Amino acid sequence: QVQVVESGGGLVQAGGSLRLSCVASGSILSVNVMAWYRQAPGKQRELVASISSGGNTNCADSVKGRFTISRDNAKRTVYLQMNSLKPEDTAVYYCNLIQMGTIQWGQGTQVTVSS
Repeated sequence: QVQVVESGGGLVQAGGSLRLSCVASGSILSVNVMAWYRQAPGKQRELVASISSGGNTNCADSVKGRFTISRDNAKRTVYLQMNSLKPEDTAVYYCNLIQMGTIQWGQGTQVTVSS
């Protein structure tokens, strides 16, 4: 059974930084995509960034230049480095793993940016 577990959320002032981590466990295939989504109160969940097992990345326009996604395949871990945080980045951040047509979500980690 595949599981993904996020960590690294917290409270930070505007302009600060946080690094989120997501560790996958279980039957992980060599070809997969891992992604970060976020959901703010009253809003739909939105894609923040994704990265394939080959290293190809995709990033939402709202976070380009501020957030960086990376992964360590040996550790089965994906990271989201978030710099220059803004109050509008406040949300629950979710990680997922997509492989062979299946999607596994984590439980989410809260990120709160104070002004």
